[in-house]
Amino acid sequence: MVMPRFVRPKEGDSESSPNLYVANCGPAVGLSFDTIASAFSSFGEVKGVYAADESGARVIVSFLEPASAHSAFIALNGRPCPHLGGRSLHIRHSILQPPSSRGMASVPVSLNASDLNIPGLYLFHDFISAVEEEQLLQAVDTGSWISLSKRRVQHYGYKFCYDTRNVDTKQHLGALPSFVSFILERISLSPDIPEKLDLDQLTVNEYPPGVGLSPHIDTHSAFEGLIFSLSLAGPCIMEFRRYTAGSWVPKPASISDMEVENPNSCSEVSRKAIYLPPRSMLLLSGEARCAWHHYIPHHKIDKVNETMIRRGSRRVSFTFRKVRRGPCQCEFPQYCDSQSQT
Repeated sequence: MVMPRFVRPKEGDSESSPNLYVANCGPAVGLSFDTIASAFSSFGEVKGVYAADESGARVIVSFLEPASAHSAFIALNGRPCPHLGGRSLHIRHSILQPPSSRGMASVPVSLNASDLNIPGLYLFHDFISAVEEEQLLQAVDTGSWISLSKRRVQHYGYKFCYDTRNVDTKQHLGALPSFVSFILERISLSPDIPEKLDLDQLTVNEYPPGVGLSPHIDTHSAFEGLIFSLSLAGPCIMEFRRYTAGSWVPKPASISDMEVENPNSCSEVSRKAIYLPPRSMLLLSGEARCAWHHYIPHHKIDKVNETMIRRGSRRVSFTFRKVRRGPCQCEFPQYCDSQSQT
């Protein structure tokens, strides 16, 4: 698959570009794409925020107007941004280079979790029926959606705060809705699920065609060790990445490596991918939950082996979690925000 590349403009062309390459900024350092877009929107309309490479710590901020990009560059380059936790940003102007014959090497896509050999990763096909799927979609469509920059969400039990990637345990929204009771019962009765939890938080995400999810590890201090994700309506590919250098936070970007945009040139990342069909339930536990980033590429068409599969008009996911009441004491301290603070 040939991927677009953002590169440095030629001398004198900087002010004509609406795109900025921003280092020390991204999900790997705790900043969601929505948060970044909001911070940069004070300089003009932001068309989108995109991953610049596999690191999770460098992004492309694309404005509607070049003048907005230039204003943001003057104001923020090499300076702390108060709207991004005071983080100092390293910025370059960037332009979109037309695709060439050199593209991003695709990751083989597995149909079964066992093929990936990631401890703690499970995929249960046809976890619900087509009739149950339609009933769940009707139930959430009668509820109130919260609009983010590229998708809509609903929260039950506890609201998830995207700015902090955590929950406020003092703000209980009530019990999980009755329309998911049969799912909770099915989870509790399944002999294939290694541990039973009293799940108390649900996030419903609606993804339009082509919209994915930025690479991240669900915050250890926020949730217990099992995370369930039910896929509805449309399929997608989920990619898993582990940074073999031993830390979930990649090395800080320097001025010299800001132009490294081919993720396959990074030998410190292990990448695996799985196909999630509608009505399947994904379970992240153990190493899969605590040490691997999970990511949904921003594609309208996914290549599954030799088959091209178009995503549906939307994909809806139900993600069930158990809110953690104390610090995490997992076996992966290098990936754990609780243990890194001690």
